[in-house]
Amino acid sequence: MALNIIGGSSHKIFTQKICSFLGVEETKTTSKIFKNDNIFVTIDEPIRGNDVFVIQTQAYPVNTHLMEMLMYIRALKDASADRITAVFPYMPYIRSDKKDQPRIAITARLVADLVATAGANRAIIMEMHSPQIQGFFSIPCDHLIAAPTIVEYLKTRWGLANYCLVAGDAGAAKMLKLYADGLHLPVAIMDKRREGNDETVEIKGVIGNVKGKNVLLIDDETQSGGTLIKDAEYLLRKEGVTAIDACIVHPALGPDADEALNASPINRFVTTDTIPLEKHNLKNCEVVSVAEKFAEAIRRIHENESIKSLNDVV
Repeated sequence: MALNIIGGSSHKIFTQKICSFLGVEETKTTSKIFKNDNIFVTIDEPIRGNDVFVIQTQAYPVNTHLMEMLMYIRALKDASADRITAVFPYMPYIRSDKKDQPRIAITARLVADLVATAGANRAIIMEMHSPQIQGFFSIPCDHLIAAPTIVEYLKTRWGLANYCLVAGDAGAAKMLKLYADGLHLPVAIMDKRREGNDETVEIKGVIGNVKGKNVLLIDDETQSGGTLIKDAEYLLRKEGVTAIDACIVHPALGPDADEALNASPINRFVTTDTIPLEKHNLKNCEVVSVAEKFAEAIRRIHENESIKSLNDVV
């Protein structure tokens, strides 16, 4: 069964990196938007009986890219592809994972249903906002973790003497273990509460000792940077830390995030390339590519091998 890689419009550079690691050419496709705002896609090569991976991430315009991916999947199904895998470096609507207000949609579940209904046979997602999202899919769903790649980068590129890892909240604390185990650093957790749909939070304190430490804030994503900035300001003002850096897996930055983060007390940022950053200008930002991890996951799935070890921190 031949392997095909299709890249949606959201992050072509990422798709090209994956193809380069796999030693394959990206499958030729066409995607355009008519004057009535309808999308039109075609697969421009034969794919009957093939193993096809469609790569699309959350990037503006989010809904257009999501619809484009669903149309690619349906086109592949109708063209008799043998297996279709939806690859989400960052899945749109992934933060909408629970019914925490009356009369709202759990949109992450809706996206999972749409992907399966369109015709996908399986999905690959990096760093879900919550583990339960894997169970939203009625098809096999593989969850990739960015921590092993980021940990290796930090161990080889950063001096980590006198550092403490800090989770932005109790939710982020769940992902902190892999970083702590890999980097052999102490940990602390910001104790804060969030109300409503905005990023307004109230910080109650810090669980753990950070006084006199260099702090590396760990979180799965940031949009406005608001919570990261509040954490940094609180740690400097109330907890007596020496310096603050931030590690964000998904740089889901809004239009005003760069300016706010560049003016913040955070010195350095480390993030991944799951979302394109070409239109952003974040100071002292180091981007760790996870394209090779995705390429290896695709290779193993294509060859029916286990991908479990890809999430192990060495």
